[in-house]
Amino acid sequence: MSSASLQQRAIHLREELRRHDRLYYTLATPEIPDTQYDLLLKELEKLESDHPELITDDSPTQRVGDEPVPFLEQVQHVVPMLSIDNTYNRTELATYFERTEKLLPGETIQWVMEYKIDGVAASILYEQGALKQGLTRGNGEVGDAITHNVRTIRDLPLRLSGNHDVPPLLELRGEIYMTNADLADLNVRQVAAGLEPYKNTRNVTAGTIRLLDASIAASRKLRFFCHGVGQTAGLAVESHMEFLKLIERLGIPATPNVRVLDSAELAIAAVAQLEEAMPDLPFEVDGIVFKVNSLRQRELLGSRSKSPRWLIAYKFERYEAVTTLLKIDVQVGKTGALTPVAHLAPVNIADTTVSRASLHNADEIERLDVREGDTVVVEKAGKIIPKVVRVEKHLRKTQLAPFVFPTRCPVCTGELARDEGGVYIRCIDPTCPAQLRQRLIYFASRTGMDIDGLGEKIIDQLVDLKMVTRFADLYRLTVDDFCKLDLVKERKAKKLVQAIDASRTRGLARLLASISIRHVGPRVAKVLAGHFGNIESLRKATQEEISKIHEIGDVIATSVSHFLIDPHGQDLIDQLLEVGVIMTEPKNTDLPSLIAGKTFVVTGTLTQYSRDEIKSLIEKLGGRASESVSKKTDYVVAGEHAGSKLEKANTLGIQILTEDEFAAMIPPSERKG
Repeated sequence: MSSASLQQRAIHLREELRRHDRLYYTLATPEIPDTQYDLLLKELEKLESDHPELITDDSPTQRVGDEPVPFLEQVQHVVPMLSIDNTYNRTELATYFERTEKLLPGETIQWVMEYKIDGVAASILYEQGALKQGLTRGNGEVGDAITHNVRTIRDLPLRLSGNHDVPPLLELRGEIYMTNADLADLNVRQVAAGLEPYKNTRNVTAGTIRLLDASIAASRKLRFFCHGVGQTAGLAVESHMEFLKLIERLGIPATPNVRVLDSAELAIAAVAQLEEAMPDLPFEVDGIVFKVNSLRQRELLGSRSKSPRWLIAYKFERYEAVTTLLKIDVQVGKTGALTPVAHLAPVNIADTTVSRASLHNADEIERLDVREGDTVVVEKAGKIIPKVVRVEKHLRKTQLAPFVFPTRCPVCTGELARDEGGVYIRCIDPTCPAQLRQRLIYFASRTGMDIDGLGEKIIDQLVDLKMVTRFADLYRLTVDDFCKLDLVKERKAKKLVQAIDASRTRGLARLLASISIRHVGPRVAKVLAGHFGNIESLRKATQEEISKIHEIGDVIATSVSHFLIDPHGQDLIDQLLEVGVIMTEPKNTDLPSLIAGKTFVVTGTLTQYSRDEIKSLIEKLGGRASESVSKKTDYVVAGEHAGSKLEKANTLGIQILTEDEFAAMIPPSERKG
């Protein structure tokens, strides 16, 4: 083979290996198995070994240096790596947002929300697209040079991808971290070598990144997430979100699940969404970071001596304990999703006894390699449900059988199907008793059709005795039917029949939110009901028509449309109509203009309404009930002993309403008394 051909083959192999590194480490969508990747790498290694003139600094073969460095050099940061102010509750978070808004009077601030990765802060410098330097944060002014170890991090490209987008100088700021699964595997090797296992991912990452021998760092599979930028030249972006899109094109992994929110109010409300997704993460987080999106506004806000004014970390306490996983049980939810649950030897975490933890899905079990009988680390962060963080594989003294995920529904033995492009496996039989039970529980709940007294124990009996096989069957039950159940006397039976009968009039929005259509919760249901006004108009709508409604979009529209054309969905609606369930709602176009489209905040002690009543009334009439006062608030309804919200409303010049003034804005039919 000619020299030119050899060089072209080497270039091709490098490009392929870089592409597969990005697919595997950054995008989590590998195209080839590890064995095939190893063959490509070995071919390149042999080619470069036989022809040393073909070796380049950015070749994938150069991930590990030949000789350990003699010491860690200390290097000055050109742009200091400042710390981040922390807060531990939503009240303090709201105060920070208010303080920041005052520093930018008359401007709207977009907030970026992202996970705070529990790793080691680092600076990664690229010059002309090539990785040149890696530094620890150090004291913020001076850091340790860890370039030799940074080069072993496989989700960090040695050369940036892209042509025209690559800035001549780009310093990335981010977190070096380790996944929980990789820590479990490392601890197996530690114990086999007669060494102590590591306690957590952060400590082992901090120690590894400062090792002098890069070959050890390479064996520990460190990773990197980018969340910011230091010194640059030729970086043409105006916002943080633009920056994240750019580095994605360059092949750099950014912190996942980043969101941009148009107001502080929305940012606070969205905290719970990131918290709920935490148990599915394969790495550790210790908080949520909020940043001003606009780089111009960041410059205006500037920095204090130790921290920027344009970002804050909302942190929460984490608690861990070690216990034994006794059994894995697979449960079937109301949408058919199969959820594996870990039954644990009871252990105390943060003053509560924990005996169960969700394992989320089949992929999570495989990733953790968790087995019945394993010793596991269980974590509880903030108010989040307990999570199995990792398996202490080095403590396996006997051969434990891998957990085999069901291939048929564990309740009805029906067929299973994996979500397209997703991780959840579902029972696709709509008559599955487990799905029916969960759906009925939600249907009867306060957030559903609010059927007082119809709890889980009664629903269990109704399903077991096949007295209820669909929602409509509830409305056909008699007092005598309920009296056949255990612990149900005639008086209670009469109350249950009355409560079920009363739920017929809850309206279309409550019904849509109660019948377990995927992606349709109370808010989406209100939007749909307010737009169409009745079930027949909704049934006639096309998927495209539904998707064009504000706040709906393609995913929800697809789910709603499929439900309405599916024979099971059609029969469900027909049966409920047959038993007299009302499926109408006042259309948004008919709503009083004084309330519709306006944002209200309710504060203080009210005399005519409970807090829930007035919020429900506002939303029913097309308004929005908010928890916090901002420049976007239209009215504040103030009762007695109103506090800081009233003060802020006065400061912002927002109109204050008494209860009587609020009542004057609503239709007479909706007023009390």
